[in-house]
Amino acid sequence: MEINKQQYLKLLVVGGSGFIGQHVVKKALKEGFKTTVLSKNDCNDKLEGVVYLSADISNKETLKNQLKGRLFDYVVNLGGYVNHKNYFDGGEKIYDVHFSGVKNLVDCLEKTEIKGFIQIGSSDEYGENLAPQNENQREAPFSIYSCAKVHSTHFLQTLYKTENFPAVILRAFLVYGPGQSKDRFIPQVISGCLTNEKFSSSKGEQLRDFCFIDDFVQAIFNALGNSDIFGEVINISSGKPVSIKTVVWMIVDIIGFGRPQFGKVSYRDGENMKLYADIDKAEKLLGWKPTVDLEKGLSDTIEWVKKNN
Repeated sequence: MEINKQQYLKLLVVGGSGFIGQHVVKKALKEGFKTTVLSKNDCNDKLEGVVYLSADISNKETLKNQLKGRLFDYVVNLGGYVNHKNYFDGGEKIYDVHFSGVKNLVDCLEKTEIKGFIQIGSSDEYGENLAPQNENQREAPFSIYSCAKVHSTHFLQTLYKTENFPAVILRAFLVYGPGQSKDRFIPQVISGCLTNEKFSSSKGEQLRDFCFIDDFVQAIFNALGNSDIFGEVINISSGKPVSIKTVVWMIVDIIGFGRPQFGKVSYRDGENMKLYADIDKAEKLLGWKPTVDLEKGLSDTIEWVKKNN
C-alpha cells in the first residue's frame, strides 16, 4: 500500500525524543505526517507542528491516560534504552520497559485504526549465533535486555498470526550518526580523539556492523505502508563487518590525531566477537539498501560532534 502524503496520516513515534526518534520525527514532518511524540521525559528541543506526550510505557495507567481518545495510522516503537544489567541488579526495570512497554502500547492503542506497527528490535537478540546473522536463526538472548527484545518480537509475531495485528520488527545493528548520545561507542571515541588525550579501549578485535542514521531512518519509512512485511523480522544495517579497532583508527585518521589505548577495557561476558548482518531480506522486502559508507558517516558525525561539544 503506497502512502499518500495528502492524507496527512497520523504517526506516533514512541521514544521520539531519543537519537533515532528525533531523526524519524524530522523526516516524518517533511513527508507530511501528522506526528505525535511519546517519551518518558519532557523533550527539550520541541519541533513546531509536533504533538508531545509524556508517559513511561511500562506504566500502563499513565500510558492509557495519555493515549485515550487519540487515533494513529502508524506507530514506530523506539522506546527503551540499551542496558545489560542482570535481572537482580536492576534488570527488572529494563525488562518492563522493553517487553511490558510493548504489551502496554498494544493494549492502550486504538487498534482498529492502526495500519502498521514498527517495532525496533536489536542485534543482541541473536546472542552467540554465527555471523552473518540472519532472520532464520533462533534467537539466543544473553541479557535481560536482549531477552525482553526477543519476547517482544515473538509477542508481536504471535499477534499478527492469531489476530492479524499489523506488526513488523526491524532488527537494528549499530546505528550511529549526528545527535547520538556521548556515552555511545562512536561519539566516545570521537570525543577522546578531539581532546588528544589517552583513552581506553578493548583490544578491538570484535567485528561489528554500523549503519548510518539516515539509512536506518529510510528503512523505517520504507516499512510504513508495506503490508507485505507484517509478521516479519528484518535486519537493518550495512551488512559489512568491520573491526572495532579499524573504526577507531578511521576516526583517528579523519580527525588527524588521537591516542587510543587498546586492551585497557575487558570484553563483556558473553560478547559475540562477530556480529554483522545478512541484509538480503531488507533488499527483497523493503527495496532498501544502505547508501552511506562508513568513512562518510564517520566524517559527518565528527563534524557534528565538533560543533556541539
